[in-house]
Amino acid sequence: MVKRQFPKPKDLLPLMQFKKPTLSAKKRRLDRALTIYDLRDIAQRRTPKAPFDYTEGAAEGELSLARARQAFEDIEFHPAILRDVSAVDLSSTVLGAPVSMPFGIAPTGFTRMMQTEGEIAGASAAAAAGIPFALSTMGTTSIEDVKAANPDGRNWFQLYMWKDRDRSMALVDRAAKAGYDTLLVTVDVPVAGARLRDKRNGFSIPPALTLGTVMNALPRPAWWINFLTTEPLAFASLSKWSGTVAELLDTMFDPTVTYDDLKWIKEQWPGKVVVKGVQTVEDAKLLAKLGVDGITLSNHGGRQLDRAPIPFHLLPDVVREVGKDTEVHLDTGIMSGADIVASIALGAKFTMVGRAYLYGLMAGGREGVDKTIEILGNGIARTMRLLGVKNLAELEPSHVTQLERLAPRRR
Repeated sequence: MVKRQFPKPKDLLPLMQFKKPTLSAKKRRLDRALTIYDLRDIAQRRTPKAPFDYTEGAAEGELSLARARQAFEDIEFHPAILRDVSAVDLSSTVLGAPVSMPFGIAPTGFTRMMQTEGEIAGASAAAAAGIPFALSTMGTTSIEDVKAANPDGRNWFQLYMWKDRDRSMALVDRAAKAGYDTLLVTVDVPVAGARLRDKRNGFSIPPALTLGTVMNALPRPAWWINFLTTEPLAFASLSKWSGTVAELLDTMFDPTVTYDDLKWIKEQWPGKVVVKGVQTVEDAKLLAKLGVDGITLSNHGGRQLDRAPIPFHLLPDVVREVGKDTEVHLDTGIMSGADIVASIALGAKFTMVGRAYLYGLMAGGREGVDKTIEILGNGIARTMRLLGVKNLAELEPSHVTQLERLAPRRR
């Protein structure tokens, strides 16, 4: 028989410690977020459909994005045991300068449409964390204002080469004068991909209001208050633009750009040059021969060519061919610290996150971006400890197996 007794207050008190209430609703929301997917759910609740879908969506059937994320899920880690991992070092040297962690914030367009703090939140959070921030040509905060938000950190500028070369190089010159250390030349956008969610939502700057838009926005008053009481949205890298977004994109994206143009751009830029949007081993080898400082394996987050190659699957072959001479970076599909660890183990020098950053931004502005960085950083450190490694240099291909779900059909 179990002997029972009345509980004594002095015995109960150590077992009943009440949590101090958190007065800030934003902090309560963010404290509950344990993963990037949690931040995504908060972002969806707080953001109108059109800007959320612009972040969430990809091209056509969105197969490229789904496959990229699936590739990270289809890995098997191989941990070593009985290693001293009481302290782990996440820092590295990327493009000749230090970073505190092996990831940075990718360039994103229309960013203040997602949440009014926009690039300032991203750049200041990156500065605090010691990681690079990349500003898009399609960004909604100026080159100079981003530099002011991250005055002593790593600022990278992403360039779309325009048909009007003088206007393109004027942006490059502004970024160089502002002290940006790296130019990201995006090469996978000869024309804009078919982003069907945006077409169905009538996505534009400024937003095109319809009855559906208004009804969708009613449960999200904070977004509209911020949108209506802050500086009107514009592409801050441009002095002005009087046409539609579609006309702007048609002007911006140049389908005639070649390797000769890239060589010319490289000669104009005083800092490091990274080519973003590489999707074949052959192009990686040509770029390495051209002498660029780095390449980013990327299919533009699945937003350009649907059914494009999976960057994470390309990684081992590209590193084998060019990794000794050229830094290989990676983006597309990264949603956890474990994804980043797997990328580094297979030879990537650096990774970039776009959607994960925007989910945090939409969930809580600057504090939400801090939360994204915290979740990813904690995930990297935890995965490294569980693998039995104490610094990034100890990560090796033997720590990871890429399991095959999609394999070429035998001819």
